[in-house]
Amino acid sequence: MQRQVLIFLHMDDRHPGYIADYLDKQQIPYRIIRADQGDAIPPLDGSMAGLVFMGGVMSANDDIPWIKAEIELIRQSLDQGVPVLGHCLGGQLISRALGQEVSTNLVAEVGWHSCYRQSNAAAEDWLGDTIDPFTMFHWHYETFALPAGAQLLFSSQHCQNQAYSYGDNVLAMQGHVEMTEPLLRSWITQWRSHLNECSASVQNHQQIAEDLTANVAALNQVAEQLYQRWASKLSL
Repeated sequence: MQRQVLIFLHMDDRHPGYIADYLDKQQIPYRIIRADQGDAIPPLDGSMAGLVFMGGVMSANDDIPWIKAEIELIRQSLDQGVPVLGHCLGGQLISRALGQEVSTNLVAEVGWHSCYRQSNAAAEDWLGDTIDPFTMFHWHYETFALPAGAQLLFSSQHCQNQAYSYGDNVLAMQGHVEMTEPLLRSWITQWRSHLNECSASVQNHQQIAEDLTANVAALNQVAEQLYQRWASKLSL
């Protein structure tokens, strides 16, 4: 039986972004699951080397059958020690599986914003020599509470709980470290009508697009570090 990583997509994107690029480079097999488009949530079995949950416009609190099924699958994976990685909605689903609340953030956080490392051993482990501060791409209106036993890794000015590790093989993030230039250009084109206003925590379409190539390249370096650390715990 070939073990593989399962990637759960929740939006119309055809590509999961940099996480798929990283797995391809490392020749780690993966399969994409689209529950929002009717794919069944598979039961946990020995073929699953790790689970990756991407973002989405829905809430982790929504009364949607496949959201509940994904939370249950995460809960089972945590019990069995299967590595789990969550981006934005995915990080919120992990938090729900760990019994914590997902609630409205104090402000919407959209665009490129600085994140600041925590001073703890877990942040050193997961972030390595990543500079402090570093820039992350954000697009969220809710945030997760920190589960008991989790270690906060980094925060931003507008959202305290940006990322945490749980145990040795679980990473939950509020931001979008997975962005590539094609994926982000697709987002700001498709959702341009939502990107007209700006504030201290929300950037408009023009602000996001400014220096896009350089910002994505720097973000890819952060992603490389985090994904390498997470993938080191996969049993293939």
